[in-house]
Amino acid sequence: MPVDLTKPLEWKTATGDAAAMLSQLQPNILKGHVRQHMQILFVQFSDKAEGRAFLHNVARKMKSAKKHLLEVDRFNGPDHVEGSVYIGVGITQTGYAKLGIPANKVPGAGDGTAAPFRDGMRSGASVQALADPPVTSWEATFRHTIHAVVLIGDRKKASVTATRTAIDALFTPGVKLLGVETARHQENAQGVGIEHFGYVDGRSQPLFLAEDIAAEPHTPAGWDPKFALGRVLVKDKAAPNPVQHFGSFFVFRKLEQNVRRFHQAEKDLADALGLVGADRRRAGATIVGRFRDGTPLTSQATNGAQPVPNDFNYSGDDGRKCPFHGHIRKTNPRGSGGAEDPVDPAGERRHIMARRGQVYGTRSDDINAELPPSARPTKGVGLLFMAFNSQVSEQFEFTQQTWADNTGFPFNSSHGNPGLDQVIGQGTRPKTKCPVAWNGATFKTVDAAPQAVTMKGGEYFFMPSIAFLKSL
Repeated sequence: MPVDLTKPLEWKTATGDAAAMLSQLQPNILKGHVRQHMQILFVQFSDKAEGRAFLHNVARKMKSAKKHLLEVDRFNGPDHVEGSVYIGVGITQTGYAKLGIPANKVPGAGDGTAAPFRDGMRSGASVQALADPPVTSWEATFRHTIHAVVLIGDRKKASVTATRTAIDALFTPGVKLLGVETARHQENAQGVGIEHFGYVDGRSQPLFLAEDIAAEPHTPAGWDPKFALGRVLVKDKAAPNPVQHFGSFFVFRKLEQNVRRFHQAEKDLADALGLVGADRRRAGATIVGRFRDGTPLTSQATNGAQPVPNDFNYSGDDGRKCPFHGHIRKTNPRGSGGAEDPVDPAGERRHIMARRGQVYGTRSDDINAELPPSARPTKGVGLLFMAFNSQVSEQFEFTQQTWADNTGFPFNSSHGNPGLDQVIGQGTRPKTKCPVAWNGATFKTVDAAPQAVTMKGGEYFFMPSIAFLKSL
């Protein structure tokens, strides 16, 4: 039986083509791999044969999605057996050409939604669509033509360092290392992962494995985390057997965060709304859509619940609880956005992607301490945004362009144009309306939070099957 892309996968009982798919699929796509420490290598080929040999030899060190899932089970067992290091490989459209792969075999070939991958993130069309800064202002690594990316991640820094040393030994004169990004895990006092503004990050993820779905708290009236494999997997046309060999389109973006500016915006908004005491925390939640501990703004105050709540939607909330411009409401409207057929709000779900981001940069301040904005960094720290998609145009680019950067979205706002996404929105930032009290009827027009996230460069890749890489 062919791999069924219309539903999630029961990996523990998978047989036939599904089992074969897992044995050749890269880790970190269907389920996030532990990566407290990570190095990301950007590579360029000047010689086809050497480029092929490099990727083939890297693939020999890679493990499959199946092995990763088995390792997770062992780690969650009574003995907590540590797993092995994660290695991921992605190739750009220009990289496929440099490797001599026929155009009709490149993933996305003939697909009308494949333009972003075909043209690359540096193209004028992409920069314009996403309102990105000009390429001339990007960091040097991303101004070059990138052919491949190699990701190395693990719980322990030592294993990442050792694997990096082994991969460095594979470089030849025809394979050039353009640059390296170093990522890490960052936690709050409760041990939950946070980004540099101090908010729980990555909580709401699409789940593709039946075993994970069964373990996730959710109710029919809340948020359904269940997604079909077709939202993340694509047949690997260049692999030996595309019926069994799959991959995923991979988006990478380096996003620098001006933490001082963001925290000042929180303070200014709290002052503008007249918030006092513990209620001042609601100012930041108004921008993000969640309190710092991850409690969604559909609740009146932070509650510290574990796991961080995700079983909620915006039914009946006309912006009195979570404003329409809140980051998580903009990037996952949960059926309330109005961009799709109003009879079928579930259509929004086809735009959701599997995010695998990590923070970068070191700080001298205590991220979990109560400090004035002036004590926070203005540059050098941020998020390495990484996400897997089956269709970049319908997932990542739609989310950024039609949702985050669109001042009129959500389209069913009862308070006029909501404005930009207050965290990742790019472009002119009009004033916004915020409820003075949680779930109150009185709104106040305030200045939008100034842009505190700057895109520093990125690219689109395809993460092919291990079988393809070993066939090179």
